[in-house]
Amino acid sequence: MSEKETAAEKILTEEMANPSPAKSMGDPGITPLSPSHTQQNDTDQVPSGPSFVVVVAIDFGTTSSGYAYAFTKEPECIHTMRRWEGGDPGVSNQKTPTTILLTPDRKFHSFGYAARDFYHDLDPSESKQWLYLEKFKMKLHTTANLSTDTDLHAANGKRVKALDIFAYALAFFKEQALKELSDQTGGDFDNNDVRWVITVPAIWKMPAKQFMREAAYKSGLVSRENPEQLIIALEPEAASIYCRKLRLHQMVDLGANNTQNGCSPTENVGGAMTQAKEHVRRNRQSRTFMVENVIGELWAELEEGDRYVVVDCGGGTVDLTVHQIRLPEGHLKELYKASGGPYGSIGIDYEFEKLLCKIFGQDFIDQFKIKRPAAWVDLMIAFESRKRAAAPERSNPLNINLPFSFIDYYKKFRGHSVEHALRKSNVDFVKWSSQGMLRMNPDAMNSLFKPTIDHIIQHLTELFEKPEVSDIKFLFLVGGFAESLLLQQAVQDMLQGRSRIIIPHDVGLTILKGAVLFGLDPSIIKVRRSPLTYGVGVLNRFVEGKHPPEKLLVKDGTRWCTDVLDTFIAADQSVSLGELVKRSYTPAKPSQQVIVIHVYCSEKEKAGFISEPGVRKCGTLRLDVSGTESTAPRREIQTLMQFGDTEIRAMAVDVSTGRTVKASIDFLSH
Repeated sequence: MSEKETAAEKILTEEMANPSPAKSMGDPGITPLSPSHTQQNDTDQVPSGPSFVVVVAIDFGTTSSGYAYAFTKEPECIHTMRRWEGGDPGVSNQKTPTTILLTPDRKFHSFGYAARDFYHDLDPSESKQWLYLEKFKMKLHTTANLSTDTDLHAANGKRVKALDIFAYALAFFKEQALKELSDQTGGDFDNNDVRWVITVPAIWKMPAKQFMREAAYKSGLVSRENPEQLIIALEPEAASIYCRKLRLHQMVDLGANNTQNGCSPTENVGGAMTQAKEHVRRNRQSRTFMVENVIGELWAELEEGDRYVVVDCGGGTVDLTVHQIRLPEGHLKELYKASGGPYGSIGIDYEFEKLLCKIFGQDFIDQFKIKRPAAWVDLMIAFESRKRAAAPERSNPLNINLPFSFIDYYKKFRGHSVEHALRKSNVDFVKWSSQGMLRMNPDAMNSLFKPTIDHIIQHLTELFEKPEVSDIKFLFLVGGFAESLLLQQAVQDMLQGRSRIIIPHDVGLTILKGAVLFGLDPSIIKVRRSPLTYGVGVLNRFVEGKHPPEKLLVKDGTRWCTDVLDTFIAADQSVSLGELVKRSYTPAKPSQQVIVIHVYCSEKEKAGFISEPGVRKCGTLRLDVSGTESTAPRREIQTLMQFGDTEIRAMAVDVSTGRTVKASIDFLSH
């Protein structure tokens, strides 16, 4: 056994004999090389990866999903996916519902309309065995300790691994897109020629964003060896990129004083939207959108430093992002970190469910969902198309079909009729119509929207009070829920002309088209706000009076302060795309064989120690330095972190030998 190994062992035994507080946190064993360590902001561009033939973006939504693509040789042509089989009356079927069906032995069966229709046609006794899931994306936003083991519940109450479900869905989109590309190019299309983009809400925490990447690896969309092939794009950023290209005939401007789209702003909001929808319907036969290689007229009005807000209203979340324009290239800078919350349109479905519980009893609704899951799905589909007909000025009632099995099962369950329940309940604005329908007066429908819209308006009001958010030129309303006339009216009332409200014609596809443009040129977003504080754990020389005494660690006669968080970047700090922060460290003991550097993160802007509440380990760099002699008096270990992308990279370099290790930052293991 060499002397070196015995020395290392001796130190280990000494340390085990005298445990120090540092051990509990995972003693980093490195110390900054000089008191003032360098921070170089190298804005060298990230080397662009291999060139791709096509960019395919997947918008994996809470309520509906889809994909779009563009060939890098024809970036101005964005193709949206082929028509889906199925479709609902009263709902545009450019995307397919985010629903997935697994066979009783948990194998993937179908996705979207196909999954819904097949499930629906199963005999009730059979359907209980099948696993049907919908609106499951929200689980990634609402789970506090998200991990690769997080479960979802199917309609029949059985549990399934969330990671499997997301991987099945992505594999489905991969197969659909490659098949369409093969048909278009007349040969087998190679997955290596595709750059994939998956969109996620900007307000998602890092674990949820990483979860999507893990699902992509599991689905075979991309491999871990080639992570650059997949970009995780933020939904409001994608929308922002598309809105730059908008021409006047492709949007509705609710705040303009001039007549727009042949409709003056004094007429109600609905008029302009109806025309827009008609325009979209006519163009829908063609699935190719021409994105002109010019900046749209709206954008031409923007000057250096102008600010605008993107409000992305989806099925699950509402995301608000504030961007500022940087000329001459018109790059975007994120001014205020993304905010928002779980205030998407599914909130209205929950309110409808609460209303049904009030009328028919929570016990009945819970039973009905488990015993007749397909009929419950039917009822929610019927509600969905009526929900879209809600409008501020509406005066005639909205009828919702009750499935026969609902009426039948209720009679068996309670011993009296649905009609009797409605008469007996004190919900006076929902009546029974003799055609077997629930008849809701418009106020009743509007009251289902109220809690969700109030949340959005409250959030917008708070956002507009922030100093960074003063003087906003435009507010872009995008996402499927942005089609709601009730929401448009509420936003208009709140803003009172403070900024112009712009709604692209095809709000539901705005993010998808923007994500394709982002995949074609990811450098378009130049500056982001860091959502977290990042740093590494180090030992600093102990300073009496400055450092807490319980952090004192004496090693070989040297007094160290343990658990110090050496911050690389603070939460909410502006970071440029590809910005590198470099720090130099040296092993606390020259005899160390392995140097371990732990990366930590926190939502707090200022964190001094890795032991503070809310600081968690999110990555580890291990450098093996055994068998290599360093000639320098103190061995220099350079640690680099790269920011500004939607994901963070970290690496460490042993300067004397050039050995390098990379770490993937992990937010999913606890």
